[in-house]
Amino acid sequence: MTQKTTARILCVDDGPLNLSLLEAMLAPRGYQVVQATGGPQALEIIAAQPVDICLLDVSMPGMDGFEVCRRIKGDAKTRNIPVVMITSYADLANRIRGTEAGAEDFISKPFESAEVLARIKMLLELKWLDDRRVQLEADLQLAHDSLELTVSERTEELTRANLKLTQEVQERTKAEESLQGAYAEIKGLKDRLQAENVYLRQEVGRQYNFGEIIGQSDQLEQVFLRVSQVAPMNATVLLLGETGTGKGVVARAIHSSSSRKEQPLITINCTTLPATLVESELFGRERGAFTGADTRQIGRFELADGGTIFLDEIGDMPMELQCKLLRVLQDGEFERLGSPRTIKTDVRIIAATNRNLEVEVREGRFREDLYYRLNVFPITMPPLRKRCADIPLLVNHFVTKFNKKMGRKIDTVSRDTLELLSGYHWPGNVRELESVIERAVITSTGRSLQVLDRFDSFRKPEHPDQPGRGEEYGVKPLIELEQDHILHVLQKTGWRIEGKNGAAGILGLNASTLRARMRKYGIVRV
Repeated sequence: MTQKTTARILCVDDGPLNLSLLEAMLAPRGYQVVQATGGPQALEIIAAQPVDICLLDVSMPGMDGFEVCRRIKGDAKTRNIPVVMITSYADLANRIRGTEAGAEDFISKPFESAEVLARIKMLLELKWLDDRRVQLEADLQLAHDSLELTVSERTEELTRANLKLTQEVQERTKAEESLQGAYAEIKGLKDRLQAENVYLRQEVGRQYNFGEIIGQSDQLEQVFLRVSQVAPMNATVLLLGETGTGKGVVARAIHSSSSRKEQPLITINCTTLPATLVESELFGRERGAFTGADTRQIGRFELADGGTIFLDEIGDMPMELQCKLLRVLQDGEFERLGSPRTIKTDVRIIAATNRNLEVEVREGRFREDLYYRLNVFPITMPPLRKRCADIPLLVNHFVTKFNKKMGRKIDTVSRDTLELLSGYHWPGNVRELESVIERAVITSTGRSLQVLDRFDSFRKPEHPDQPGRGEEYGVKPLIELEQDHILHVLQKTGWRIEGKNGAAGILGLNASTLRARMRKYGIVRV
């Protein structure tokens, strides 16, 4: 199965009309639709041909949907096929029976196209990620075995060379140099494989999926268009937009749609690393390059050779490193810290920032020549307040995500709740909305989402030329409230930003976001 729309979907229903409706929803999206009018026919199809997902009606004559589901899940060859049972919206008893039979999800009659497509997409994405994880583990094992064979072969060569050296003393110097070079090559291969192993395992374990960009607004359509235009090329991309708008997700989408998708996508956040470590993280270091550098380290540019490197928050990169980055962009070469040897690399660069780089250039904090090198193909991510029509889709997506994560069964979002969420201007964008929904899923009782957050004090005035409600009643504006709240939490945590009891975790923000807010409001420790 591929990740996109080539999946084969088996629709099982004794009603021809329902089968026609499902095919009308799925076929135009590129899915391969196979139909069965009863349980025995469905089991025959599954046994004879690959099926990626099964939409299964509960009520059918003869063999009902529960029995079909139990047989699918009871067979080792078919138990990994996701089963989505079709039942009435309020039929709780059937949903419980379906869960006991092994069904992964449910859709309700009458069919809602958005619900059917969203649930199918989510299950297919999860299945694709699991298949990808298995493939990555197999690739890692193959690479490990290949390296072990190479090391064994080279070790035998070195043994023979040593024997020859004892017999030919006059050639000892030349042979020793050859041995040292071979050892360095083997050590380099080991170092690179180890670094790739660590990075790929982190990527497999990371809980994101490629369906994170949810929405169908005109603003997102423009983003999708520009991504589809630039992804197949090797052009440098600059992602612009506020914190939390999804720039990292777009970077992964560009890489996964490019010719480099089989090679690594290496991410480095220029904000989270101390300035003293950014250079060694990017370009690597030799042992003894500086105090505390007791081991050799391969840099991200060397690790990303043949793939893509994503420089997040590029506007925070120290000025002294911008020159070295410019050299990599222009010539594709660099040196490790503490080494005179020039290393060649072939990487595609995607950069992202929430700053106005033109202003940074004018004020002397960002190199003009680097800016022009990065700004080959800019893509601006719209803030959530400018695509409010996407909020209901995002809410449903996050509710489904956290239902699965926390074992909850929230399936209703009231109109009042959606209006409350749509009326807020979301300074933290999609990331803030996700945090709000996660809290709501935790605190909600019953099957309806209950948002306890109150946004009244954070609303912008409806008329910019008139004082807002907050001023009329003596309530501080949003900026002052946020600034005071951040300062209060920092003082309570002793100015600790990261970690379990850090201010970022208490505020529900990423550490990089909190640092950006502190710079914005001029908050410094005194």
